[in-house]
Amino acid sequence: MNNHPTYVAVYQTIQCLSSEYPIQDLCRLAQVSRSGYYKWLRRSPEKSRKQQEDEQILDWLKEGYHAVKGVYGYPRMTAWLRRQYACKVNHKRVYRLLKQAGLQSRIRRKKRFFKPVCEGNKAENTLNREFTAERPNQKWVTDITYLPYRGTFLYLSAIKDLYSKEIVAYQISHRNDLDLVLNTLEQAIKKERVTGTLIHSDQGFQYTSHKYKNVLQEYKMIRSMSRRGNCLDNACMENFFGHLKAECLHIQKFRSVEDLTQAIHSYIHFYNQERIQLNLNNKSPIEYRTQAA
Repeated sequence: MNNHPTYVAVYQTIQCLSSEYPIQDLCRLAQVSRSGYYKWLRRSPEKSRKQQEDEQILDWLKEGYHAVKGVYGYPRMTAWLRRQYACKVNHKRVYRLLKQAGLQSRIRRKKRFFKPVCEGNKAENTLNREFTAERPNQKWVTDITYLPYRGTFLYLSAIKDLYSKEIVAYQISHRNDLDLVLNTLEQAIKKERVTGTLIHSDQGFQYTSHKYKNVLQEYKMIRSMSRRGNCLDNACMENFFGHLKAECLHIQKFRSVEDLTQAIHSYIHFYNQERIQLNLNNKSPIEYRTQAA
C-alpha cells in the first residue's frame, strides 16, 4: 500500500464491497492479503486504530524477522517494512513492537585477536581508512578469516568493493596459503576491470609475497596495507566477516563440511543480492551498483 496508516480504511472498503464482489479479487486489487483482511475482521471493535495498526505492523515484522532468520535489527526491519509494504513507520515504534514480541536480532561477536605480521614485501597504507569510493572497482579491501568446524578449520578469502559493498570474489579452502589468496584475486580479475584499482590488505605473508605483488603489477593495480597490528585499517572487511559469522555461522548447526560450505555460498548470495544496507539507501549491493550504472 502507498500509505500504511490507511490500511484500516482499505479493509473497511473491502468489507463494504464484499456483498457485491469476491473478497479475493478485492484484496488483490487493494494489494492486501486475504489473511490480513480476515484477521482484521476478527479483531475487537473496541481496539483503537493505533492498536489495530500495531497488530498489523507486528504481523509484518514477524514475517520479515523469519524471512531473514532474525539477523536484522530494528533499523533494518524499519527499512524492510518501508520497502516491502511501503509502510511509513517510525523506527522507535518498530523497536517497541519487536521488543514487545521478544524478537531480538542476533548480536555479532567481536573479533579479539590480531593476525601475525610478515616482515616481507610491505606497502604503504594508501587507503588510510577512507572507506568510501566514487565508482565501482576504485577501491577494494581483502582479507582471510578462519571458520572452525569440529576441531578443524576452513579458510575464507574475500574481496569487497568499497563502492557498493559487494563481495566481488571469494574462495574457500582447507589451507590458509598463498594459493587461496591468488585464486581469489584471479577470480576478481576475470570479472572486473582492475586497471588502477587500489586493493588493501593486512600484512599477512600471502599479501607480502613476491607472487602477489607481481600479479598486482601485471594488472596495474595499486597495493595498500594496514599498519602493523592495526585491524581498524581494514575495518570494512572485518565488518563483512562479522556479519557472516553472526548472521549465518553462529545461528546454524552444520552436519558436514559440505553443509558449512553451502551455507557460506548462500549467505554471500543473500548479502550481495538481497541484504539491505542502510548506507546504500536501503538497497542491496547489487541493486545499488545496478542503479548507479
